[in-house]
Amino acid sequence: MSKFIIEGGKKLFGSIEVNTAKNSAMSILCSTLLVRGRTILKGVPKIQEVYRMLEILTSIGVKVEWQENTLVIDTNVELELNNINRKGCEVTRSSLMLMGALAKRVKQYKLYKSGGCRLGQRTVKPHLFALEKFGVEVNSTLKYYEINNKPLKAAEVVMYEQGDTPTENAIMAAVLAPGKSVIKFVSANYMVQDLCYFLNQAGAKISGIGTSVLEIVGVDKLNPVKSYQIMPDPIEAMTLIALACTTKSNITVSGAPLDFLELELEKLRVMGQKFEILNRHKSANGKFNLVDLKFFKSQLKALPDKIHAQPFPGINIDNLPFFVPILTQARGRTLVHDWVYEDRATYYLELQKLGAKITLLDLHRVFVEGPTKFIPNEMMCPSAIRPAMVVLIAMLSAKGRSVLRNPYTIERGYENIAERLQKVGAKIKKEE
Repeated sequence: MSKFIIEGGKKLFGSIEVNTAKNSAMSILCSTLLVRGRTILKGVPKIQEVYRMLEILTSIGVKVEWQENTLVIDTNVELELNNINRKGCEVTRSSLMLMGALAKRVKQYKLYKSGGCRLGQRTVKPHLFALEKFGVEVNSTLKYYEINNKPLKAAEVVMYEQGDTPTENAIMAAVLAPGKSVIKFVSANYMVQDLCYFLNQAGAKISGIGTSVLEIVGVDKLNPVKSYQIMPDPIEAMTLIALACTTKSNITVSGAPLDFLELELEKLRVMGQKFEILNRHKSANGKFNLVDLKFFKSQLKALPDKIHAQPFPGINIDNLPFFVPILTQARGRTLVHDWVYEDRATYYLELQKLGAKITLLDLHRVFVEGPTKFIPNEMMCPSAIRPAMVVLIAMLSAKGRSVLRNPYTIERGYENIAERLQKVGAKIKKEE
């Protein structure tokens, strides 16, 4: 079993760049199935989640080639859904997006049911309610979905839930459906926007990007994309922000997508966190506003009210966990309401093993009291990406030697995290 060995309590320094977005990469990889031809994606993160999706795609006949962090994908092949990688589907919840991506291309197939992070019950109904309006029929069995695709038709859809992947599934079904589709109550989150910009570059006609209503005029076909750069990851940016605040370090988080972090930064400002916004510029794909965020050692106070996540433009659902280690360093008590997932709040209790004062009120709410000093410990890595990274942040703050065993969960979402943290002064190494 691999492990991270951490000598915590060190002040970090210098600058660390935000990597490209995992969730953008996953949806865009699925959407390449809408295209017949050779597409080139730049800045694809080399993480376990991406590797699992590529195993799924190659198992059905798609050809892929890495060139550093550029991925060349050839989808001009006959797809063999009978050969689909079962394990890849079962461990990768993003495989659900194949339903929308294959809505026009394959009439009938089976898709194994997916897993991903262990966060309690996670319904697929919002996917199915939207897709059925475009002509996708899904029958659920114990271990897989039986999918029967009728000829696509345009539709007016009100999303049952403002979820990211259900929205992406609906978009992928709509772009090749003849006529004009209107999808309301969509997620406007970063990965949805990135997917829409990619599809428009391929010839789709999507308007309303960044709002809660999308209008999509179906086209006959999409064209291969010669070059598309995936955007920087707001969740990784928030991870690095939490690291700076929790360890009270003077570090710069460079290339952060500001539009998806503004409310998080405002909460931190109210708490007393000092930072500067520098170097405003556009992302490499020209679609997103990036900045460098310079953080300074600060004395924090608890928020005056509870903190909770919302669909964009609220606090990102995946960013909420990173307020927990920050709040352990703030004077006072804060209620964290993690209403989206049934079990994620229970993971926050793992920080008790490192000295945090956290009280679980129910499956969705915890009290966090501070300031407290983290203490080192040896622990197993939690089985959800963001809570696992929260534990690692706390270990980096705790003075002394900590061990985090089986960090595969972190590697699902973060590329070369130990090596990158070493460059800003963290004492962390991985042992197999």
